[in-house]
Amino acid sequence: MTAEPHGTLVYENRDETDEIADFAPRTLVEALRTRSGKQPDRVAYTFLLNGEEPGEELTYHDLDTAARARAVALEEAGLGGRSVVMLHGPGLEFVKAFTGCLYARTAGAPLQAPQNTAGVERLLSVVQDTGCTVVLTDTETRDDMLGRFPEHPELTRLTWFTTDTVDTTGAERWVEPDLDPEHTAMLQYTSGSTGRPKGVMVSHRNFCVQAAENQEVWNVSDDDIAVSWLPTFHDMGLMYGVVMPLWRGMRVYLMAPQAFVRRPRRWLEAISRYRGTLSAGPNFAYDMCSRVADTEGTDGLDLSSWRMAVCGAEPVRMPSMERFARAYAPARFAYRALAPGYGLAENTLKVSATPADRDYRTLWVCGTALAAGRVETAVQDAPGSVPVVSNGPHQSGTTVRIVDPVTRRACPDGEVGEIWVQGGSVAKGYWRRPVETRETFRARIADEDSGEFLRTGDLGFRHEGELYPTGRWKDLIIVDGRNLYPQDIEYTVEKCHPALHATCAAAFAVERDGREQLVVLVETNAEVAASGTDLPALVRSAVGRRHEVLPADIVLVRRRTLHKTTSGKIRRRACKQSYLDGSLQYAR
Repeated sequence: MTAEPHGTLVYENRDETDEIADFAPRTLVEALRTRSGKQPDRVAYTFLLNGEEPGEELTYHDLDTAARARAVALEEAGLGGRSVVMLHGPGLEFVKAFTGCLYARTAGAPLQAPQNTAGVERLLSVVQDTGCTVVLTDTETRDDMLGRFPEHPELTRLTWFTTDTVDTTGAERWVEPDLDPEHTAMLQYTSGSTGRPKGVMVSHRNFCVQAAENQEVWNVSDDDIAVSWLPTFHDMGLMYGVVMPLWRGMRVYLMAPQAFVRRPRRWLEAISRYRGTLSAGPNFAYDMCSRVADTEGTDGLDLSSWRMAVCGAEPVRMPSMERFARAYAPARFAYRALAPGYGLAENTLKVSATPADRDYRTLWVCGTALAAGRVETAVQDAPGSVPVVSNGPHQSGTTVRIVDPVTRRACPDGEVGEIWVQGGSVAKGYWRRPVETRETFRARIADEDSGEFLRTGDLGFRHEGELYPTGRWKDLIIVDGRNLYPQDIEYTVEKCHPALHATCAAAFAVERDGREQLVVLVETNAEVAASGTDLPALVRSAVGRRHEVLPADIVLVRRRTLHKTTSGKIRRRACKQSYLDGSLQYAR
């Protein structure tokens, strides 16, 4: 191998391409540089216009050239080695800008383009947190932002750096840096479902270890084809839609998230048309597709190529998995493809996952015992029994422990506690927040010398070597000594009326008269109103029957007004605050 001027790799022996199958890069820059040299003409990324027709494509050589040009532009603007916000619309410009940041040693912080005032406020708060007033974006997104929010003059005071207008000839001036795998590759701002968003410092090593674990658990090869509608500013969309093609050499077809939301069948049609083998989505996406099958059927779909249907980013529900599998069995969807997994941004993404070539597992337990923090197995569908979905075992480089969140003592198998994680995917900490980094990333188990762990804030238990998440510790509702998981109550509400949609409810506790009481907020809609249903009475009955507790208050609010994260999770603390201060948008 030799290097021509301006950093272009040339391989005299083309048989070197055979060696790339076992290639394990130490940084994402090394990954792209090597693939550009050995597989320059291989198409890595294709963007589907309207979620259907192929649009722009990028080979590894194309992407390497684009990344070098953007890196030079960043360095010449004084942004090399700094942290900047990234605000790109759907399309491949984000991929070019992200890799350009990697090449310039710039830690990009991808965010969703704001759709309302709350989104603008979040953008401005993250800009302040990064310490840099430069926003990397594309021309269309910049013009839309400045035109849509004239009431926010703060936006005009930002420096908008349009990455789609850089001089591509600048690529020739790039000099490859001597990059430490521990260098911060990006800042992944947490979605904020449990508090104020914080920037997670994800290193090149974190990305590479995570990618290697994905390869291990799902037998990923460069013959795999990924299909993704997930937003690339979210950890799951970034890993499966951008990083894995870099690291493993697999091809990916991307579409805008709104293309899926407006017509969920596009996701399945793309998998069918392009013979996708790996694709992921949260639980609600599988629910949406199941409803589509009920109304539109499955004609024209062939899902036999889809070998890993990953489900994560929110609690995985057994009824959702089973309903999806039944609905698409006529389209040759393999039940074994279902792969629930658990992860969080602080661990780059995945902690555990259902392996390839094995059915996912569900454990039926006594609901009363689970509420008390104990795991007692029960007979399926027996009175009082509830299903808990396994999120699989952790991989060889990761250690998972269940720990009492108060005493910090290890819990035995069969006992619910906080999930603690140790391994190479655990991020470096929170950007410019040493106290919170120490509390979350440097935890130690009492009476043990087992090293530092990441505290996830999630509750769960281990059974026969597999992880079963049950909920958020700080969101736990305790009524009359019983532990209630808010997501379970919210799911019950969603299913009590056919016109209610996913993530339409928020459950939390408020203190009244010296004791905690349950409050449920429900987004209603015109279809529910037209049915003449007494929705509060229906919710009260369903929750009381299923969870043996009656809500002290049930409040109906307008649709799309509950506080949610950019990835669609309920922000329960914000909902509770709006309930307490009377700022909810009540349904009429």
